[in-house]
This record gives sequence, structure tokens and C-alpha cells, in this order.
Amino acid sequence: MIDHEAVIGLEVHVQLATRSKIFCGCSTRFGAPPNTQICTVCTGQPGALPVLNRQVIEHAVRMALACGCTIRHRSRFARKNYFYPDLPKGYQISQYERPLAEGGQLEVWLPTGERSRVGITRIHVEEDAGKSIHGAEGGQSRVDLNRAGVPLIEIVSEPDLRHPVQAAHYMRTLRGMVRALGVSDGNMEQGSLRCDANVSLRPVGTTRLGVKTEVKNINSFRFVQHALEYEIARQSDVLRAGGVVRQETRLWDAAAGVTRSMRSKEQAEDYRYFPDPDLPQVVLDPAWVERLRHTLPELPDARRHRYVEQLGLPPDDAAALTREHELADYFEATVAAGAAPRRASSWILTELLARVSDARDVARARVTAERLAGLLQLWDDGRISSALAKQIWPLMWDSAEDAQTIARREHLFQDSDGEVIEAQIRRVIEDNPQQVAQYREGKQKVFGFFVGQVMRATSGKANPQLVNQLLRKLLD
Repeated sequence: MIDHEAVIGLEVHVQLATRSKIFCGCSTRFGAPPNTQICTVCTGQPGALPVLNRQVIEHAVRMALACGCTIRHRSRFARKNYFYPDLPKGYQISQYERPLAEGGQLEVWLPTGERSRVGITRIHVEEDAGKSIHGAEGGQSRVDLNRAGVPLIEIVSEPDLRHPVQAAHYMRTLRGMVRALGVSDGNMEQGSLRCDANVSLRPVGTTRLGVKTEVKNINSFRFVQHALEYEIARQSDVLRAGGVVRQETRLWDAAAGVTRSMRSKEQAEDYRYFPDPDLPQVVLDPAWVERLRHTLPELPDARRHRYVEQLGLPPDDAAALTREHELADYFEATVAAGAAPRRASSWILTELLARVSDARDVARARVTAERLAGLLQLWDDGRISSALAKQIWPLMWDSAEDAQTIARREHLFQDSDGEVIEAQIRRVIEDNPQQVAQYREGKQKVFGFFVGQVMRATSGKANPQLVNQLLRKLLD
């Protein structure tokens, strides 16, 4: 039996964060009543002429620069011809033979700490289509054209991905980048980030690509992974049975957990691309492009490297913190206020995220980064223990008080009085002669029992380091 490997490439569509559409002044606001954000241009009325939105190109160039792409200083729009009810003009304005940017790459971090580089084939600008709504009253299908003309960039990867998990993290990487750049909100639930996945199988050790299928319009990281896992298994079954994989477009049915055949896969020739006669070339001033390059913020990938190399964070912590720029900003503000980086990272990724529904909301968390730093500094200074910090944390969350005020009022400061702690240890030792004998026979695990008893006797306020030190001295 021949072993096969998967070859995966992703086409990711990103809705750009502009207030108006790409070729007209209609709003791009999400959630408006159907067909209320349309005009003669985005509905393709005869004689209506498109006018390019400058901010669309600026956002697209920023993303291309962040991906290390080569910017084409003269690009051109083309008409992609096909007929579908939600495409009012009978063609989509996109780019074909002269896209805005080509080349580039992304570094993808996996939870295991493994990293891989994924090439970018091209980034081009295009308009979105409308939305077909099926299953309306009477079994009708209806069309909402509010999305028609919404600006998109399509980011086409090289077929460098091999595993569904890797593909999902590639999309997470892209989402983090577009949000950090401010070119898109990356909201997958609202369709701001969508993915078409191309997947094929080939014998291990060969370089020739197999016959690919395209899985359309996947709108979550989890679905990207699951759709690819299913499709790889499906193609593998076909090949094992001696069959031939057909080149086709398939849809992901999330409810059933399967892909379903939609149509045979189109070739570029089927779309009959030709330059759009109503739009001039997009001519970019090289000096303007360089000015944009210098406005780019620190990107998630650079932040991850800095957190690992300069702050000493574990790679998985660095990756988790930089997944949302708001979370990374909160972490950096906590460290800037005096908290130790590793302690701040651990607390934010556990205690803080347990209290916010979305990592993007941490900027509005009830406990500011400065107040959290105050709590962690008390811990670092030995004035409270980790257990006491966890008692203070919910009280901080429910009030505007700082950690020191709460600790003083609730008598939660750690006790470091050696004489008092030693007296408690002697009492615990006297009350547990059987465990003392076990410890002195070499059963080291019993030591944890004694620590627990002492901490219980002191209501968790004894300095743990001092408890360990004095306990070993008295037991030995």
C-alpha cells in the first residue's frame, strides 16, 4: 500500500476595515436590513461607473508589506465573469495577471513549539459578492446585496501546508496580523475572514502534485481543521480503493461533519478574465509605499520572538499572548508597571482569561494592568503567597481597590515570623507521629502532607518557603 501525504494551500479572503465599499460610497456596516446599503454602482446598473476607494489600496499594501511581499507599482483590475444570483453585474471585479503583490511568507507557530514557513503566492484586491439566503418562506431563495462591493483582499498561499492543524494555525496567524495592522477586524462570525482550502494527496517522497479539490467558504479555525481532516480521509479512501480523485469544488457541511460535492472545479479560462475597461491601472508611488512600510506596528511574529528571546517566556505562552494584540498590549502594560514577565504571562493566560469571554476584551477588564502588577509585586516581594493572591484576585475584580488595600483590610498578608511558624510546625509534628515515622523511613511524599497541615493551621498565611525550610530542619 502506497503511503500518501497531504498538500494544502489556502485562499483566505479578508474584508478590509473601510467605512465604504471598494467602488462606491455605500456603507459596509454589518447587520443592516437586507438591500439597504446599495446603489447603482454596487448593483451593476447600466452606465454606473466605479471609483476606487484609496483606503482599500492602503490597507492592502500594508498587509502585503507585513507579509514580505513584493509590491507591484502598477497593478490592474480584471473582470472575473460568472453568473450567480448574488453577483448583480454578472462579473466580479478582481485582479488576475497583474495583482497588487506577489511573493512573501509567514512563519506559523504550532502549540508544540514547532515553527514552519509558508510561502505567499499573491495578495490581490477584489470586491465581494452579495449573499444568497435559501429556505425563505415558500421555499424561496432571496438575495441580499449589502455585501456586494465590500472590499476584500485575497491572500493565496503556496501549497506548503501538510497538516490540518498547521492550516488552522496559519489562519490564526493571518488573523492576528490583520488585526494588529488594523486593516480588518478579522471577525469570522460576520464573514470578515473566510477560507477556501485546496487539498490533494501524493505519494510520500514525490514532488508532483495530485488532483486537488477545493473546499469553499470555511469560516472558523476549527472548521478549517475538521474539513481538511475529512477531505484527506475521503481522498485517501478513494485512492486505496483504486479510484481516481476528481477535481471539484466541495462545500463543508459543519452540522454533518462532511464535505459535499458542489460542482466540477473551474479553471481560470472558465472565468474569461479581461482587464476592466472602466478602471485605470493602480499606480503606486514608491515613496508612498516606503512611508507605509515605516508606519507598520510590531507584528505578532516579532512580538513572539521578543517575548521568548528577551523576556524568557516559553514559546507556547508567547504564541498565546500574541494571538490577540489586545492581550499582548495588556501583558506589556503589566510588565511595564513592574510585574515579572513570566509571572504576568502565567496569571494573564489562566486567571485573567478565566474571567473574560473574549481575549479581545481585556482592554476593558475590571482589573487594569497596573492593578494586576501591584498584586503580582506583592507576591514577588514575599508579602503574599500564590494562594493568598488567588483570594485577593476576585475581591479586586469586584471593586476598584488595589491589592495592598484589600490584603490589609482582609488580613491576607503572608506571615514570615519564624518563631510563630516554628511553633505551628512543632504542633503538627507532635500530632502526627505515624507520618513522622514514615518520613524518617524515607517516604519523602509524606513531606507534602506536613506542608498542607501547617498551611491549614496558619489559614494559608505562612510563608511557604519558610515553612519548607523549617519543616525539613525539624523533621530531619
